Order: sequence, then structure tokens, then C-alpha cells
Amino acid sequence: MTDDVARTPPRLPTLAALWSRPVLWALLPGVVLVAGGLAVFFGVLDTVREKDDLSSLDQPVLQYLVDHRTPGWTGVLAAITFVSGPTVLPILVAVACLVWAVVRREWWRPALLAGAMVASTAISLSVKGLVGRERPPADTMFVPGAETTASFPSGHTIGTATFLLVAGYLVWSRSPTVARLVAWGVATVVGTALVALSRLYLGYHFLTDVVAAVALAVAVLGLVMVVDRLRAAPLSG
Repeated sequence: MTDDVARTPPRLPTLAALWSRPVLWALLPGVVLVAGGLAVFFGVLDTVREKDDLSSLDQPVLQYLVDHRTPGWTGVLAAITFVSGPTVLPILVAVACLVWAVVRREWWRPALLAGAMVASTAISLSVKGLVGRERPPADTMFVPGAETTASFPSGHTIGTATFLLVAGYLVWSRSPTVARLVAWGVATVVGTALVALSRLYLGYHFLTDVVAAVALAVAVLGLVMVVDRLRAAPLSG
């Protein structure tokens, strides 16, 4: 009898037992965001390839914004697109992460933010290369020929959305309040919308480019949440 008991293989945990583990519930929001972001992204990619649904609005939206340009709005949105571009934004993020690390005397959250920005850039460039979508016609661009990379997705938009989403999460998650959640949401929506609008208004992207970029940024946020919560709650929990 003793030998039979010793040879009995350990029982695998049931589904109910797995879901009772706090770590899985802690990881669930991040997993949902990754899945949701990727689902929206691939849905948008499908419309671009099939040239239907949402992509049918690409040209009308682009043309409407180009036709309604004004000197005032052009100046403001050109400044926004410059600050959120690949030259200025990485410098701002690097300085912010360095100041955060020195002032707060911590490395984890600044490192997560920096890693998320690197990841979003790598993802954006990889997708651009794989999809190879052409930019809008040069005559619609504010500065013809200023953009040479592929159009899908918008690098400015994914960078800004990732920064606002991840930075907001890292601040809010350590001291969650309704007021901070609302402030994070408003700042993310307004900031991302302004950058996305600037890319459309200046004729550098289509509507589907910026929507796909936001979806990928949400997926990056989900990945950051999973990594952050794994560190706080080991798998044995």
C-alpha cells in the first residue's frame, strides 16, 4: 500500500483551484488588455488589406482635414507632431526616467517605462516593415516628402499613447484613487487624440494608421501590467 501511494503521480490542480490563486486574478487585467489590443489591431489591419469598413473613411477624413487647414491650427499641430516625434520624445522620456529614478530613488518603474517605449518603437517599426503601407499622397502632406517610413501604424501615436498609458498606470497603481484614475484617463485621451489629429491634419497618416497605433499601445500597457504584477506577486502565490 505504501509503495502504491508513493508511486501515485501528483494530481494536477483543477481549473477552480487555478482560478483561486490571487496571482492569476492579478494578471488578468493585463492579459485582457493584451488580447483586446491585439484583436483591435488585427481587425484594423484586416480592413486595410480588404479596403473596407473603417479603411473606407481613410481618404474622406484625410481630405476633409487637408481642405480645412488654417494657419493657426497648422502651427499648433505642427509643434505637437514635432514634440511627439522620434527626435524629441525619446529625449523627453529619457530625462523623465532619469529624474524619476534619482528623485524617487527607485529603478523598477522608470525601467518599465523606458522598456515599454523601446518595445513600442520596435513593434511599430517591425509592423511598418511587414505591412509596407504607402503614405498618403505627397501633395496632401504639410511638408511633402518629410516622412519616408511606411504609414501603418503611426509611430508618433503609438509612442505618445504608450508613454501616457504606461506612465499613468505606474503612478496610479501604487496609490490608486478615483481622482487619479480620472486624471490619467483624461490626460491619455486628450494627449493621444491631439497627436493623432496632428498626424492626420498634416497629411502624414490615415485614420486606420492612428487607430492601429492606439490598439498596439494598449497591448503594450497590458504587457507592462503583467510584468509589473508578476514581480509583485510571485507565481507561487
